[in-house]
Amino acid sequence: MAKKAETVSRIRLEILELANDMHANGTLADDDFQKITMRDLNAAPQTATPLSADDIRALREKAHMSQAVFARYLNLSAGHISQLERGLKRPTGPALALLNVIRRKGIEAIL
Repeated sequence: MAKKAETVSRIRLEILELANDMHANGTLADDDFQKITMRDLNAAPQTATPLSADDIRALREKAHMSQAVFARYLNLSAGHISQLERGLKRPTGPALALLNVIRRKGIEAIL
């Protein structure tokens, strides 16, 4: 079974290399090249880094925003932001994803 997986992986890499070459020389259109998925590239999706209560507060303060304004941009309630900053709750899902974007690129990335 390992031999089969190794063959599939080798074939996938060769196909991706061919697609890259075709895109580089113009025989593969941009739209078609963009349809190659993360699964095709054999790459794991980037996961959001957990943030501590202090990290969340620091992000908000760096953005010079009140809890209410920060909550509005994250589509959360001010009470929820307060709970996150006190460590009573942990951010998950879209809120965690947005907080990681803000951490990496600054608040301007979501404004």
